[in-house]
Amino acid sequence: MKILITGAAGFIGMHTVKKIASLGHQVIGLDNINAYYEIELKYARLHELGINKSLLQYNKVLKGNTNISFIQLDIQDAGNLNVLFANEKFDLVIHLAAQAGVRYSITNPRDYIDSNIIGFYTILEACRNFQVQHLIYASSSSVYGNTNTIPFSENQNTDFPVSFYAATKKSNEVMAHAYSSLYQLKITGLRFFTVYGPWGRPDMAPVLFAKAGVQSNPIKVFNNGEQSRDFTYIDDIVQGIVLVAENKSLLKNYQILNIGKGSPVSLMDFIRLLEKELNLQFEYDFMPPQKGDVITTYSNTSEIEKLGYKASTPLEKGIPKFVEWFKDYYKITQKF
Repeated sequence: MKILITGAAGFIGMHTVKKIASLGHQVIGLDNINAYYEIELKYARLHELGINKSLLQYNKVLKGNTNISFIQLDIQDAGNLNVLFANEKFDLVIHLAAQAGVRYSITNPRDYIDSNIIGFYTILEACRNFQVQHLIYASSSSVYGNTNTIPFSENQNTDFPVSFYAATKKSNEVMAHAYSSLYQLKITGLRFFTVYGPWGRPDMAPVLFAKAGVQSNPIKVFNNGEQSRDFTYIDDIVQGIVLVAENKSLLKNYQILNIGKGSPVSLMDFIRLLEKELNLQFEYDFMPPQKGDVITTYSNTSEIEKLGYKASTPLEKGIPKFVEWFKDYYKITQKF
């Protein structure tokens, strides 16, 4: 297939581009390379895909590693996006670009309207107008909000998001349903559960905790550590994306699927495993709950398991891989 993957300089996006290309598909990665977090990390991810940052030019397609090309482009730029769709005639679009971050959405909600609502609309329109066979897009476990109904199943109520980020992801699901129904588009939404691993975002807990620990700073632990997360290793997430991409015929015309580990872990247990792997003793700064945070995430993955999905990476394997990358990327030379 010829596949467009948006958010290609992002955490999940980079891993997805590498895997999909390795399976023989022709991939064009797209990203606007914004400065929401350290831009050098995005350039380093692109380097992993064979893209030289010195050659980047807005709206110019560059060749990377085998089966990989890349274009720096904003998903809100409908004119240039439509030209790209017209020229490339994509079979499949995997839409991972979004303004991420629950806490950032509290202070900067407009960024989420621009990227997650207007940008998503632009992608939907391009898929409609250029006969894309299948659109896969990233939703989030945050749409479930604070519910006592666990594990979270795709058919349960998601009308009460507790962050604006979650509200925009819920909006994506509703918009996608309307487009699928109106225009007979095949659209699949993926609710990701707490993704971690090498090349992770610096605004997420694993990098925040590891950085603070090696710098002998206290780590901020919200809700006094009394929360749990369905931590899912990046390779398991990508496995799920690939299964959805390659099994279109087994999917409904419109479908939402959870992708998670299916076994929540307490935040404090996660922190202790990270301490052990870094050979550090963190100093804790226990804090009250943060606005927008949910207490527990817990995925029911029975629907995606019908495609052959199985999350196989326990924290005891995933955290060492994350720490190995963290030490290498951030050039940590201290003896732990």
